[in-house]
Amino acid sequence: MQRRALLKAGAASAAVLAAPMIRAQTLPGGPIRIVVGFPPGGGTDALARVLAQKLQAMWGVNIIIDNKAGAAGVIAADYVSKQNPDGNTLLMAHINSHALAPSLQAKLNYNAERDFTPIVLVGVTPNLLICNEMQPAKTVKDLVNYCKQNPGRVSFASAGGGSAQHLALEMFKLRAGIDALHVPYKGSGPALTDLIGGQVQYCFETMTSATPHVKSGKVLAIAQTRLKRAKGHPGVPTMDEQGFAGFDATTWYGLTGPAHMNPAFVKRMNEDVNRVMAMPDVIEKFDQYGAEDGGGSPERFGEFIRSETVKWAKVIKDGKVQADS
Repeated sequence: MQRRALLKAGAASAAVLAAPMIRAQTLPGGPIRIVVGFPPGGGTDALARVLAQKLQAMWGVNIIIDNKAGAAGVIAADYVSKQNPDGNTLLMAHINSHALAPSLQAKLNYNAERDFTPIVLVGVTPNLLICNEMQPAKTVKDLVNYCKQNPGRVSFASAGGGSAQHLALEMFKLRAGIDALHVPYKGSGPALTDLIGGQVQYCFETMTSATPHVKSGKVLAIAQTRLKRAKGHPGVPTMDEQGFAGFDATTWYGLTGPAHMNPAFVKRMNEDVNRVMAMPDVIEKFDQYGAEDGGGSPERFGEFIRSETVKWAKVIKDGKVQADS
């Protein structure tokens, strides 16, 4: 009996000692930084903080959100691409840095496919086509006719030249065969302020930024830009439903790291982020931001980035879009 008890005690001690070793094999040691390419308070930052809070508790390590704003996420992406691939520095990648910038910026200092390790797609949000109550056209059909009757004079705000919102407008112009006036702003905040005030007429804006103003009645949502209606706006028809078959202009977010990360780290991080995004309270928060359809394998995310890059490269080329336009 004594020998059996000693064996059990030895096995238990070995298990306790092995636990840190197992963790060390699947997660990096020390604090982990998630770099965000936008200021605190925006959609990218908000989603990163939801994940960080849950993963910190799950992993037992300190997770820090590091905001490196500028150049629509490109500064943060460039920084992470040059970090040690030890898993301690990750990036909340964004459509701007990984699908738009490669075709918009000739002197980009990183390669979005070669210099990063995809971990998991976090979420996809629609843009909302919105206007203020003063505008005469309040359906997509009427807006197309209005633009054709006033070529180059109907104004559309955006969060900046080369932003996801700007590219949604360019896709609309190409598909509708219209000319419209693009008015770039330095961010969604000032663009929405002027839209509400009537200085500009229309805007494609992320669901995250536009929703509070839609809910308050300050702006009207004409359409949304995914192929299916978002849970947060079930009454707003899609562009696809309003005569633009296949119109898909989204903003998306995903977790990446530098190239050549340890595959065991990638696998563990992917699995745990998928677990976090299946939690009811996280689903509720993500629904508030309009972030849907995240999750899946690293390979799925990598292929998604490639398909988005090809799609937007064509829009940029056909629309002769420039980042500062």
